[in-house]
Amino acid sequence: MLRIVSVFILVAIMASGCVSRKKYNNQVDQYTKLKADFDTTESNLQRCLAEKNKQIGDLQKLEKELADAKANSTTMLKQLSDMSVISASQAESIRKSLENINSKDTYIKDLQTAMARKDSLNMALVLNLKGELKDVNDEDVNIKVEGSAVFISISDKMLFRSGSYDIMPKAKEVLGKVATVIKGQPDVQFMVEGHTDNKSIATATIKDNWDLSVLRATAVVRVLQKTYGVDPTRIIAAGRSEYISVAPNTSADGRAKNRRTRIVILPQLDQFFKLMEPKQ
Repeated sequence: MLRIVSVFILVAIMASGCVSRKKYNNQVDQYTKLKADFDTTESNLQRCLAEKNKQIGDLQKLEKELADAKANSTTMLKQLSDMSVISASQAESIRKSLENINSKDTYIKDLQTAMARKDSLNMALVLNLKGELKDVNDEDVNIKVEGSAVFISISDKMLFRSGSYDIMPKAKEVLGKVATVIKGQPDVQFMVEGHTDNKSIATATIKDNWDLSVLRATAVVRVLQKTYGVDPTRIIAAGRSEYISVAPNTSADGRAKNRRTRIVILPQLDQFFKLMEPKQ
C-alpha cells in the first residue's frame, strides 16, 4: 500500500512538469504523515492480534484438558461398569462429574464468543475514534487498546493551562469528537482519570496534586455531560495524582508526558459474570 502511495506521489510530481519547492515539500510531508499513520495503525493491529491469539491459545489448551478428562472418565466408567465393581451411587456420582465437565465445555465456548465480540467492538471503537480525531496531533491524543479496555490519553498542554483546571476552548472541540463516539456506544461505561507530574502545588483552591488531578477529571466530565449530552450514569471521575507515571519526572519532557487526562472505556464485565451464573 505504501509503495502505491509513493508511486502515486512521484507520478503526480512528474506529470505536473515543474512544481514549486513549497508544493513539493507539502507533498512529501503528506506522504510522510500517511506512512506514519499507516505504520502506527498496523503496529496496533498486530499487537491486538497477538494478544487475541494468546487468549485463544489458552482457551484451546483448557478445552483439550477438559476433553481428555471427559474421555478418561467415560472410559473408566465403562470399564468399571463392565467389571461390576461399583455401586449404583458411585456410578451416578461419576455421571454427574461428566455432566459438570460438559457444562464447563459449554461455558468455555460461550466465553470464546463473548471475547470475540468484545475484541470486535474494541477494534471498531478505536477506528471510529481515530476517524473522528484524524485532524488532531498524535502527540496530543493517543488511542490504544490494553488488555480488555480502550484508552484515550489527552495531553495536559491541550486541555489546561499550568496549575489550572479550567478547560481551554480548543480542547472542548476534541472532547466533542470523543463524545460523539462514546454516545454511539450506549452500553459501555467509561472513566475519566486526571494525572499530574510530581511537582507539588498548593493554592487557595488546590491543596495538592490529588486535588488537581480530581478537579481536572471532573472538569472534563462536566464538559462531556453538560456541553455534549453524555449520560452521566455512564461516567466515573477519578484522580490519580502523580503516582501512575508514564515517564521519569526528572526532565521537563518527562513531566509533560505525565500531565495528562485519560479516558478509559471499560469492558462490559457483567456479560462475563452472567456466563458464570448457574443455568436455570
